Amino acid sequence: MNPLDAAPADLPFSPAADRNKGPILEALQRLLPRAARVLEIASGTGQHAQYFASACPDWVWQPTDAADAAALHAINARCRGLANVLPARRLDVLQQRWPLGRDEHAPFGAVYCANMLHITPWFTCPALMQGAARHLAAGGLVLIYGPFRVDGVVTTPSNEAFDADLKARNPQWGLRTLSAVESEAAAQGLGLQEVVPLPANNLLVVFRVR
Repeated sequence: MNPLDAAPADLPFSPAADRNKGPILEALQRLLPRAARVLEIASGTGQHAQYFASACPDWVWQPTDAADAAALHAINARCRGLANVLPARRLDVLQQRWPLGRDEHAPFGAVYCANMLHITPWFTCPALMQGAARHLAAGGLVLIYGPFRVDGVVTTPSNEAFDADLKARNPQWGLRTLSAVESEAAAQGLGLQEVVPLPANNLLVVFRVR
């Protein structure tokens, strides 16, 4: 079946993306202006793009993913009918030049990335920060959602088990230490603005262009 012809029930579905979309949206609505251009990195199934853009029609949402054309077609199918969601683009953060078409040089108000850093090698973190800094407007935000280790804070048993499972699947995966992520952001002129606690021991980490 062509993903563009698929009904929403037939499309790829991520329980992790669905689980905390409500609390994430509430945080984004507080942090972002009513009208904002948002570049999403690692959109996956497109569930966040669909949910957030549906709730906030004045946001212009650009989904991207490093996956193949079929995955991008699935994102487009899920977001069909949403005029404020741009066609999904293939984007690997490791690319020196992010292929954003006609919007390549148009700055975004925010770069949003959920549930990526812990399931990719560490070198994707500096690449994400470098690319985000190149494409953000003055005062723009980098919004990173997921589980983290925080210096001086005891990690919950569930997160420890999750970290062990990730590393068993791939030694280069695992929960990232927030201070290390902050250092990579700072190297690109992005200052830590806020850390928003969210359900199930996840965080929304907010950086701002200095």
